[in-house]
Amino acid sequence: MDWAKRLAVGVIGCAAMFAAAHGQSTIGQERSSLLGSETDPAFVRGSRKAGVYTNQMREERPASEGGPYKGEELGSRQGEAQAGQASNETGQAGGQVNPSTALPSTSLRGSRAGAPTFYRDVLAVVEEHCQVCHRAGGIAPMAFQTYAETRAYAGAIAEAVRSRRMPPWFAERGIGQFANDPSLSDAQIALLAAWAAAGAPAGNAAEAPAPKKWAERWTIPAPDLELKMPAAVELPATGDVDYTYEIVPTHFTEDRWVQASEILPGLPEHVHHAVVYVRPPDSTWLRHAPVGRPFTAATLADPQDQRDAMWTTSDILLVYAPGSTPDSWPAGMAKRIPAGADLVFQMHYTTNGKAGGDATRIGLIFAKQKPAKRVLTLQLTNDHFVIPPGAPDYRVEVHGTLPNDALLLNFFPHMHLRGKRFEYNILHADGTVETLLRVNYHFHWQMSYRLAEPLALKAGTELQAVAWFDNSAANPHNPDPTAAVRWGEQTYDEMMVGFFDVAVDARVDKPKFFERTHALAPTH
Repeated sequence: MDWAKRLAVGVIGCAAMFAAAHGQSTIGQERSSLLGSETDPAFVRGSRKAGVYTNQMREERPASEGGPYKGEELGSRQGEAQAGQASNETGQAGGQVNPSTALPSTSLRGSRAGAPTFYRDVLAVVEEHCQVCHRAGGIAPMAFQTYAETRAYAGAIAEAVRSRRMPPWFAERGIGQFANDPSLSDAQIALLAAWAAAGAPAGNAAEAPAPKKWAERWTIPAPDLELKMPAAVELPATGDVDYTYEIVPTHFTEDRWVQASEILPGLPEHVHHAVVYVRPPDSTWLRHAPVGRPFTAATLADPQDQRDAMWTTSDILLVYAPGSTPDSWPAGMAKRIPAGADLVFQMHYTTNGKAGGDATRIGLIFAKQKPAKRVLTLQLTNDHFVIPPGAPDYRVEVHGTLPNDALLLNFFPHMHLRGKRFEYNILHADGTVETLLRVNYHFHWQMSYRLAEPLALKAGTELQAVAWFDNSAANPHNPDPTAAVRWGEQTYDEMMVGFFDVAVDARVDKPKFFERTHALAPTH
C-alpha cells in the first residue's frame, strides 16, 4: 500500500475533532507489542467463526477452539488504538460526521421570553459534559468556555446532542451502568435545543456557575508529580515508525500508590498509542537498554533485550489512545509503583506528512495512604483469526477463567480499522450468558468504560470477549475489502484485545494473582 493510500485510511491523531481541526489524518503500524507470560495453557480458547450480529446475547459456545495462546493474564497484553463505527443502538448516530466541527449555525431564531439562557442554564451543562475536550488546551478545535465561543456553535451543539453524537459514548444502552458515562439526560438535551431555537440568549452573567478549573491540558486535577520522557523522539514526515521506548527513572525512595494518572503526548497528532509500564528495581527486563533516551528493538545489541522489547510481564500503569480517558480509581484502590522502579514508555507513533519531536509525559496523583486494594490491568486477547474478504460481521472470541477472586472495575476494548462491535460477557455454568458491556466501536474514540459499582467475581468465573469485524466495502475505514485480514502490526491489519481492570488485595501482585490457589468453582 503506498503512502498516500495509507494516509487516506490512517489513524486520526487525537480523536475526530482534533483531526478535523488540523485537516489531516495519520498513518502508522500496529506492531506486536509487549506480551506477558502468565497464561494458564488451558485458559484461552479462540473461536474463528463468522457470524451475524443480531443485537441479542449469543448463548452458543465457541464453534471451534484454537491452541493455547502464549500471552499475559487472561489472554495477552496488547495496547493500541481502536476502530469501528458508531451505531444508533449506542445512543450515538452511526455516521462519522462530527457536528462539533461544523460551521457556526446561521439559522438561530430570535430570543424568546422565558427561554433558557447561557449563564443560568447552559453553561453548567457545558462545563460538566463538554469542556473536558472543548476548552483552551483541550483536544477539540474549538472551546466552549465563554458565551461568544459557545453561541457561535449553538445550532451545531443542538443537532449533535439531539442525535447523541455528542458527548461521545458508544456503550449500548440498557446494558450495564458506567461511572464515566458523559451522556446527557433527555431534559439536558431539550434545554440545549430550546436555547439554540430561542436564538442562544446570554442572560445575566451574574447567574453563571463558578468556572470549572482545569490544570493546563490535564483532565485530572493538578498532578502531584509529572514524569516526562527526557529526550524527545524525532519523527519523520512519512513512513512507518517502529515502536519506540524510553526508560524514565522515578527515583522513588519508597513505594508509591497511584490514585489517578493521565498521559499527555507532546505531539498528540503523531501518537497512535502510549503504554507506560512499571519496571521494578529487581526486574531483568530491558536491563541493557539505554536510560533516558529513545530506542527501538532494532537498535538494541543484546538479543535478549530485543526479545524483551516485544514481551513483558511488567505491570501496566496506564494506556493512552486518542479519545481514551485517564485512570481515576475509587477510594481505597490504587496502582503500585515500588521504590526504585522505572517507568518504561512504549510509544507507537504515526506519520502525517510533517516531521516533529515528541516528549510524552505522565501525571500522577498519589493516594494519601496505602490502599486496601491494588488495581491490576489484565486482558483477553485472540491473535489467531483470519477475517475473510468482504465479510461484514466476522465474529472472533476469546474466553478464560479468573485464577482468584477479584473486583471488576473497568473495560477498554481494542480493534483496528475493521472493528465494528465488542462485547464482554460472563459465561455461567448453566450455559447462560451475562453481558457486561456491548460497544458499537468507533475508530476515532478509544474509550474506557468504568463500572458504576465494582462487580465481585469469584475464582473460576469464566469471562468472554467477543469482537465483530466489518471487512466489507461498506466499511468506509476499510483499506482493502478484498484482503484476508490477520492479526498484525499495521493499522490495516487487525487486533482483538479486551483490556479490563480488577482490584485485588493490596498485598497481591500480578504473579501471585495468577497462582491458582483456589479451586475453580463454577459461577452462580
